Amino acid sequence: MQEQLINRACELLADGTVKRVFGWKKGLFDSDITPAEFSSAEELKKDFVFNDYCGANMSKYMIAESRKEGRILTFLKPCDTYSFNQLLKEHRIIRENVYVIGVPCDGMKNPETEARAERCENCKSKKHVVYDELIGEEGEEQESNRFALVKKLEAMTASERFEFWRGELSRCIRCNACRNVCPACSCENCVFDNPNSGIAQKAAADSFEENMFHIIRAFHVAGRCTDCGECSRVCPQHIPLHLLNRKFIKDIDELYGDFQAGADTETRAPLNTYEKNDVEPSVVHTRGNE
Repeated sequence: MQEQLINRACELLADGTVKRVFGWKKGLFDSDITPAEFSSAEELKKDFVFNDYCGANMSKYMIAESRKEGRILTFLKPCDTYSFNQLLKEHRIIRENVYVIGVPCDGMKNPETEARAERCENCKSKKHVVYDELIGEEGEEQESNRFALVKKLEAMTASERFEFWRGELSRCIRCNACRNVCPACSCENCVFDNPNSGIAQKAAADSFEENMFHIIRAFHVAGRCTDCGECSRVCPQHIPLHLLNRKFIKDIDELYGDFQAGADTETRAPLNTYEKNDVEPSVVHTRGNE
């Protein structure tokens, strides 16, 4: 597959369809793969890689890349295309400046454990929802068990859940890797970078700040998170941040009907529409699994 991607990228550069290519480049180790830009066939043949460690979602990079001179080619795995579509819906990517090649994915590895990444074990779809051309066979949406841990948390008492998240969030060092990699966190000026907030770009001074950063961030992406899992993938403290987002996704599905962010560019999110039969704060909701 790697050679096929390189050859196609070289063809598109040669015929002028694109001016640049955005893909993956090997770092110091075979498992140390990082997103990179290529501008020539020579660079592609020398450094481009595509293997089981290419887990990075390229979608967010296209916000800035689509505003540079010259059309850029990017390769998107099925789960990446949902994020790309969501950013299109939010008018964050200039579509005509990005040439998308959909590539198949059988799951990526966690470089630390060599096991399949959690998000790949619970993959929601092998289907690309946006592309200009497709390499390999197209997949389908599939059943996943991605809400299993959320249900376990819901079954806990309030005190048990509080202790679980206090334990997890207390490890946060405020490196901002989760925010910086998240496709749904695309604000040009983040509220947490406000120098007048007292919490800008620093580790938490107390437990309240630890909770506030991640919970507010989760609320900001509610209804827009595609469950790509990038937040947990890049967290150096291994905090399962995706569980906060999955909780919101599960609640939205139960309260407003099944909804998948990024599935298309037209459907309005449930939290952006208002109907007479919407759930009200005074209405007691009984979960289907209770």
